Amino acid sequence: MKRYKLHTFLLIAALLIGSLSGCGESSGVASGTGGASAGNTADSTAAVQSAVDPSQMFTDRDKEIGYDESSAAVIRLNGDSAQCDSNAVRISGGTVTIADEGTYILSGSLNSGMVIVEAADTDQVQLVLNGVEIHSESSAAIYIRKADKVLVTTASGSENTLINGGQFTAIDENNIDAVLFSKADLTLNGAGSLTIETEGGHGVVSKDDLVLTSGSYHITAASHGLSGKDSVRIASGEFTIVSGKDGVQAENDEDASIGFLYIAGGTFDIDADGDGLSAGSCAQIDSGEFNLLTGGGSSNAAVQESDWRGNFPGWENSASSEETVSSKGVKAAGDLLLNGGSFTIDSADDALHSNANLKVSGGTYSIATGDDGLHADSALSVAAGSIVITESYEGLEGLTIDITGGEIRLVASDDGLNAAGGNDQSGFEGFGGSRRGPDGFASDSGAYVHISGGTLYVNASGDGIDSNGSLTVSGGETYVSGPSDGGNGALDYDSDAAISGGVFVAAGSSQMAQSFGSSSTQGVMMVSVGDQQAGSSITLADGSGKALLSWTADKAFE
Repeated sequence: MKRYKLHTFLLIAALLIGSLSGCGESSGVASGTGGASAGNTADSTAAVQSAVDPSQMFTDRDKEIGYDESSAAVIRLNGDSAQCDSNAVRISGGTVTIADEGTYILSGSLNSGMVIVEAADTDQVQLVLNGVEIHSESSAAIYIRKADKVLVTTASGSENTLINGGQFTAIDENNIDAVLFSKADLTLNGAGSLTIETEGGHGVVSKDDLVLTSGSYHITAASHGLSGKDSVRIASGEFTIVSGKDGVQAENDEDASIGFLYIAGGTFDIDADGDGLSAGSCAQIDSGEFNLLTGGGSSNAAVQESDWRGNFPGWENSASSEETVSSKGVKAAGDLLLNGGSFTIDSADDALHSNANLKVSGGTYSIATGDDGLHADSALSVAAGSIVITESYEGLEGLTIDITGGEIRLVASDDGLNAAGGNDQSGFEGFGGSRRGPDGFASDSGAYVHISGGTLYVNASGDGIDSNGSLTVSGGETYVSGPSDGGNGALDYDSDAAISGGVFVAAGSSQMAQSFGSSSTQGVMMVSVGDQQAGSSITLADGSGKALLSWTADKAFE
């Protein structure tokens, strides 16, 4: 006969359950445990994740904002022309061309002109902007046609402005489409400010690496705000971006192993019609402060189709076939690794999204989204951090979901947690938003939910925790409120559910109630209490009346 450890464990009819350089990942996350009463987020137990080598992201030269005025060439912009004594600078009307390596200090304004860097492909050039305003009606204000690397440095305390008039007319074989456009590696730094405006193109584009290490940037662009083909790497700085497409984009259509995004710090205030931060391969964020509004926010989300239609033959799902603009908070086509930072995200689409694996091992997240709070096409894991999702369609979705630490509080109009195979199709995949096969009912053997640590609060109108495979609870504290309707359950799994440790409490309707299976080694109680109103307190006490567990349900339950 099997022996069961009987801990504080409750399950009310559907349920009160409980119990007492390129992109390559180099490490995973460590498990952590802790009680809700202690407010433990397991930050100390989470291993730092790395898709890139941070020590290789920035050179000392990238961070150096100083320059030698005595050896620098001075370029004075005088409205319709310019003046410079250096033989390396050619001036023709409003066009200033720099043809050799070195440091060039620019001041003044050009009413209709541009600065072009055309040096040898081994040359490094530093442009120091010291009170510059350049307006180019039909091309880039600064165009780096050829060089090994160019650094654009804002002088201390200076205010600088680059403006494009809204059109980009070809002047050579390159498709110039940004106010600051570079064919070479480009670094932006400094102790001043740079304002960039265009009504018809991108703000800053580098066709190689785009690196930003310091400075203050205000970018308004019809397309992307910042864009790097091989990578975008940000060490620090202040960024205010309003963009018609992505706020920050790294993407290489020719090589999927590059086009990555790395952020070590900085403050970001981004209002983007597209994605806030987007990577064509992997993305890694170690720190920073992020205020991201995408696609007009969660109130502007696409209407989700009713779940009950599923994928049955003869049912046409028009919503799933529509092409919509991606308006996610943070998106990576490869792995998305979040090691720290403070995030406030209001997104029409997923707040945090990976087409591969999504791992959170630190940071604080305040999320309102019209779709998933956290979504991974493959593995989704949370090891540490504080995640508060006030509005979502589904809170957490991935083929597999591992929660080993941290504190998560979520509200979902459909499933709280959904382990479902395939890519992001929230709301269009059978009953309760679960991933189903052609018959509408097949399970996914690779899908699972595993909770081994941390604290999780779920308020779901669909299934509280839904797995198209298995469900395992071995630690942590989990509290599930909902659903109130009989068409969903606080637990919904397709193969097996087992509990061996931790605290797990869930309250909801009784019609679709599921309990843990016989492979569990920890006791389970399912209790029917009749109709109870939202806000009702649930307490489990021992024989002497001592409260072992107390919790208040967010929704009505049976």
